[in-house]
Amino acid sequence: MTQTAVKVRGLAKRYGEVRAVDGIDLEIGTGEVFAILGPNGAGKSTTVEILEGYRQRDAGEVSVLGTDPGHPTRLWRSRVGIVLQTANDTAELTVRETIRHFAGYYPQARDPDALIEKVGLTDKADKRIRQLSGGQRRRVDVALGVVGNPEVLFLDEPTTGFDPEARRRFWVLIQDLAQEGTTIVLTTHYLDEAEALADRVAVITKGRVVAEGPPATLGGRAVAKAQVSWLEEGERKQLQTGTPTRTVVELTRRFDGEVPELTVTRPSLEDIYLDLIGSSSTEPDDHSPAASRSRDPR
Repeated sequence: MTQTAVKVRGLAKRYGEVRAVDGIDLEIGTGEVFAILGPNGAGKSTTVEILEGYRQRDAGEVSVLGTDPGHPTRLWRSRVGIVLQTANDTAELTVRETIRHFAGYYPQARDPDALIEKVGLTDKADKRIRQLSGGQRRRVDVALGVVGNPEVLFLDEPTTGFDPEARRRFWVLIQDLAQEGTTIVLTTHYLDEAEALADRVAVITKGRVVAEGPPATLGGRAVAKAQVSWLEEGERKQLQTGTPTRTVVELTRRFDGEVPELTVTRPSLEDIYLDLIGSSSTEPDDHSPAASRSRDPR
């Protein structure tokens, strides 16, 4: 990373006696896709709301594009895009009317018609928002989040409620935005989504970062012991080993070439994640529901 888009040091936030965020440090590079994972109640939504400028912190230093989001300027707001988990949309307007309307708030907005095409809604451009499917409405949300041509885009649980096909199409859209150089901060409960999209992930639990790194190596995943499994005399045999290649060679010799139903697996991201969060709280993360935040045209 040659430049830093988001920098956080010692971030803290309390709600009464509850330490929702307890000394978090983060650094996100320009053009990076960074996923924040954690159970409900971990503090991830509070952290992201502070980065967005929606919530004030109690302690710590925060910089987003060189500006403290606790004291935002109009110029800074125009450089940041936000896609909330829940948004109040303009149900009676068409897709084109809605996106053109919000484009008027920004000094360097994207071309609305080009953006409609990019999010895959060209054939729905003249449909009212209320006539769209859930996945299509979410694409409108994303279009509104990027219509100002933001340098940093915050995505809060962007594919909740999507069917598998819609989720995959949405992933392509996010990957395209990342290739254009947009820094993306993503919160999600879908670990396959984090693995597919993120350059790095941070796991937050009980208000603290417990692990950070690329999905493939998070929590020592890349060097964790592999599980070698095979069928022998009608029974499934399993072996945990740090030298799976040697084990497979030995099995190949024993079976004279072909090992029945051989599999070799290392811990999945889900395995590592569940190990990291342990028995964390499952209380709601939002002490002030995100749904209460109306879409801010900035």
